[in-house]
Amino acid sequence: MQITTTSFTSGFLNQIDQLESQQSTLQNESTTGLKVSLPEDNPSVMDQVLNLQTESSANTQYQSNITALQTTATTASDALNSLQTIVEDASEIATEAGGVTSSTQMSTYATQVGNLIQEALQLGNTKDANGNYIFGGTATGAPPFTAATNASGDVTGITYNGNTSVAKSEIAPGLTVSAQSPGENNTGSGAGGVFADSRTGADLFSHLISLQQDLSSGNTSAIASTDTPNLNNDEDNVVTQVSANGVLQSALTSAGDVATQKSTSLDTQMSDDTNADLAQTLTQLSQTQTAYQAALESGTMVMSLSLLNFLQ
Repeated sequence: MQITTTSFTSGFLNQIDQLESQQSTLQNESTTGLKVSLPEDNPSVMDQVLNLQTESSANTQYQSNITALQTTATTASDALNSLQTIVEDASEIATEAGGVTSSTQMSTYATQVGNLIQEALQLGNTKDANGNYIFGGTATGAPPFTAATNASGDVTGITYNGNTSVAKSEIAPGLTVSAQSPGENNTGSGAGGVFADSRTGADLFSHLISLQQDLSSGNTSAIASTDTPNLNNDEDNVVTQVSANGVLQSALTSAGDVATQKSTSLDTQMSDDTNADLAQTLTQLSQTQTAYQAALESGTMVMSLSLLNFLQ
């Protein structure tokens, strides 16, 4: 079958256009290192990449939340461990005072408990690295505990200024946790109060103040029958808080490991979808350039022959 000059020319130009387009695409890939940079390059792949980017952004937020929570949880852990030591010291004093008859020794014990109250008050007003009070619930901008004192400087009462709410952050899809704990919660529900909680019978400041007063007055009966059992409740409550904090830190560590692995996986997927195989790209580019040159040479030869036949 005879192919007309017009038909050949049309096919030749179409082939040249295709080869030029392939060269342009491959040259861009070799320069940018990307096989997909615009939606029109590969709509389905680009859609997948956009979904991966959205997932990666969410995962980055999880990592940020985990880091912030770990900072607060570590601060809380230090405070809770110190608080546990204070309660243990107070319980030991209460036990030893049961067999003491010396008013001087009782006065010394009372002074020691007064110091423990001050230490506990400082712990109650602990701030994290960002300057937020961690035992005030969501009221993080002001000290959660304020003390009233008598003329001698002894603490006679401590008021809780925080609330019972806690802020939560998402650390994985559908999983939210909080590193905050309210200083007090006597509502009967919600997050456990660190220093006072009606569900456990804990009221540390009140119990320490009562112990100090009983020591000062030499009321050994009240120390044995009331103060010691109350301090046991306080210690149990603090131990529960310490345990919960440990569980939280373990969960945050696990979530952080998962988020890190997820980040690596997402980066790899996006890289596989968008990054060009440079060696393969350069080989294809060389082949396309060779084909382009050959097409030009063969096309020129055929066109010359056609012109010669026309002139004859």
